[in-house]
Amino acid sequence: MKKLDKFILKSFIGPFLAVLLVVTFILMMQFLWVYIDELVGKGLTLSVILEFMGWGGTTLLPLSLPLATLLASVMTLGQMSENYELFAIKSAGISLARVMAPLTIASVVISIAAFFAANDLVPVAYNKIYTLRDDIGSTKEEINIPAGTFYDGIEGYVLRVDSKNKKTGMMYGVMVYDHTGKNGGSAMIMADSAMMKMSKAKDYLTFSLYDGINYQEENSLRYNDTTMKLDRVTFSRQEMVIPLANYAFQKSEGARFGDQIKTQDVKRLRHRHDSVTTLNDSALVSQYGRLLRDRSLRYLSQLDTAKHMELRPVLEVDTDTLSWRKESEEANACKLAVRQIEGTKTLLHSFVNETYDYHWNLNRSGLEILKKYAGALACLIMFLIGAPLGAFTTKKSGLGAYMIFAVLFFVLYWVVDTSGSKLARDGATSAWTGAFASSLVLLPMGVYLSYKAINDSAIFKTDDFSVVWKRFKSKITGMFKKTRIVYMGTPEFAVAPLDALVKAGYKVVACVTVADKPSGRGLKMNESAVKKYAVEHGIPVLQPLKLKDPAFLEELRSYKADLFVVVAFRMLPEEVWKMPPLGTFNLHAALLPQYRGAAPINWAVINGERISGATTFMIDHNIDTGGIMLRQDCRIAETDSAGDLHDKLMPIGADLVLQTVQGIIEGNIETRVQKSFIQGAEVLKSAPKLSRELCHIDWDSPVKDIYNLIRGLSPYPAAFTELERDGNVTQLKIYGCTRLTGEEWAGICGGAPAAPGTIFTDGKNYMAIAARDGGISLKEVQLSGKKKMDVKSFLLGFRDLQAYVTTKGTSAAVLEKVRNS
Repeated sequence: MKKLDKFILKSFIGPFLAVLLVVTFILMMQFLWVYIDELVGKGLTLSVILEFMGWGGTTLLPLSLPLATLLASVMTLGQMSENYELFAIKSAGISLARVMAPLTIASVVISIAAFFAANDLVPVAYNKIYTLRDDIGSTKEEINIPAGTFYDGIEGYVLRVDSKNKKTGMMYGVMVYDHTGKNGGSAMIMADSAMMKMSKAKDYLTFSLYDGINYQEENSLRYNDTTMKLDRVTFSRQEMVIPLANYAFQKSEGARFGDQIKTQDVKRLRHRHDSVTTLNDSALVSQYGRLLRDRSLRYLSQLDTAKHMELRPVLEVDTDTLSWRKESEEANACKLAVRQIEGTKTLLHSFVNETYDYHWNLNRSGLEILKKYAGALACLIMFLIGAPLGAFTTKKSGLGAYMIFAVLFFVLYWVVDTSGSKLARDGATSAWTGAFASSLVLLPMGVYLSYKAINDSAIFKTDDFSVVWKRFKSKITGMFKKTRIVYMGTPEFAVAPLDALVKAGYKVVACVTVADKPSGRGLKMNESAVKKYAVEHGIPVLQPLKLKDPAFLEELRSYKADLFVVVAFRMLPEEVWKMPPLGTFNLHAALLPQYRGAAPINWAVINGERISGATTFMIDHNIDTGGIMLRQDCRIAETDSAGDLHDKLMPIGADLVLQTVQGIIEGNIETRVQKSFIQGAEVLKSAPKLSRELCHIDWDSPVKDIYNLIRGLSPYPAAFTELERDGNVTQLKIYGCTRLTGEEWAGICGGAPAAPGTIFTDGKNYMAIAARDGGISLKEVQLSGKKKMDVKSFLLGFRDLQAYVTTKGTSAAVLEKVRNS
């Protein structure tokens, strides 16, 4: 045996023995409480009571052994988990299955011991208990004469005392009626006082009477003398000896209840079961014969299948001849049939009563045999439940929580076992089902828990119960008071979360967005996307010019909001974001702490990221630095523009906002500092505002950077280049492009090096501009003052492109500055 096995077994045996003693003692106290009325007042010695309780505790072993195995298993592995011993063992490459191996062997040994205890020890204990109960029951209660009442507890005598001295035992105003002569109350003694003393063997009682009168009446009548004689004797002291029987406890030398089912082992129970089965079969044969001989069955040949099943020719019967000739004949025939049926019914009932005892004994004996095996199996099942529960224990959850779960499992076992046994005894189900019902219920649970524990899959998380409770609490609270939300946002990206909140039934009491601004050639007032949605759905709109305006703050307070939700809005002053009791959170279109700033979507594409996402966080004093609540990532395809990523993140952001609002209301969401999301030496990237300098393409840059820049600025604000000819400069915005490298670019530029910014075109199908290490083929462009169009349409109206040159751009300098900041 290895040291680890010894350590585990030593950790298990101590708690097992301690729990077994405690559990047995508790159950024994309950056992004593049941029989307390039979023990009190009999003058039993302490040794008799202890013997009674000892045998009673032995009968409880089939119940206490499974419970001790369950609790000891939880305690052993639970303490190892709490002390990180189990973690250290697993870290050494030893699986939980290997840790449980010695405990499994120990539980198998306990199961075997449980069977032998139930088969060999418990029957003896029941025999002793039955014998002791019979001996105690035949023992009369101790003599205790109450004051002021007639006491007939002594056979042949009725006594009455006026008062008693509890310290000395002296009785005053004593009256003794003697009925031993069996001729009525012909003798009576009245005394001023008396003392009573019982012999040590409790076989006689001595009355010492003082200062009294003895009355004796002779009630015999003779033929020639009808007078009655009364003797009156005065005494100062008189001794009176009363013989007693059954006042002393007499213990039987041997057990007398070996014929009871509980007092028999498997061998005797099987013999009993076989004998009763034989008697029952004989009774059934006898009843069958009596039923055939009953006068109600007049046509016995109908039961002979050899006669009525043989093939016979079909006879033509005139149905008109089968009718009754008189109604009285039909009525008499019906009455006779009813009487015959009632007679047969009574006979069958008598058959059931005759075999009732046989069936009762068969059910009890069959059940008792199987329960001895089921009790042994229960110890192993309880280990399969207790060991995983202990392995699930953590410092946070504590051992107590899983001990409660273990007790609940045992209660389930006890309820199912008790119910199954009762149904089997009553014959409502088979003995197999009744005995093994609890095993059938708990064995799959034990196997499942062991499987989850061995595979390190947590099944009971106390946090989950907390979440469920908080969710239930919020639902109940929401029935009476809905959380009031003020939504803040401006662009189209902010509309999807707002729409999700409204459709989910949340109470959005107001929307805050930017003021209307004139735009376009006609300077028409332009409303934000959030305002348009709010107006369509009847939500009040606030459009402050300054967020610190006292009038705006007062109006915002008037809505009594519980929570502020911010999506693509301005930086809020502290007076605003501290206003709601549940706080203010923001949806950011990036995986914070990366890309803090105003344009996270654009910069993620400009920097050539392959993964972006969305984050909800609580707003604090700085920009995008608050505690993170939820994050969800989103993949960026190589051809995705900022617009494509924007469209991908909209539903993701809407779902995150819903989850965050629900979590805040239910109180089951946690915030984590942003530093915890930084891995190792990871460099944080920012997302500042997009400037015109960034949009102006510097063609003296790598093809990759220019390609990502064009994607990251499309569709807004759009990267551009300037075309110059004869001192005239025209701006050309680029919305779509492809990269040209290697042979593809060589085929366009003729294989000769081309200066960055050089334009190549055939005037019809393509337009390319040289970069530092390749070229960019333009696909969708917009000339200043014109509409957006594909490159072919552009070339149809713009001739002599090769006469133009591109001006020096500033994007490379801006990119370098941002990346180095």
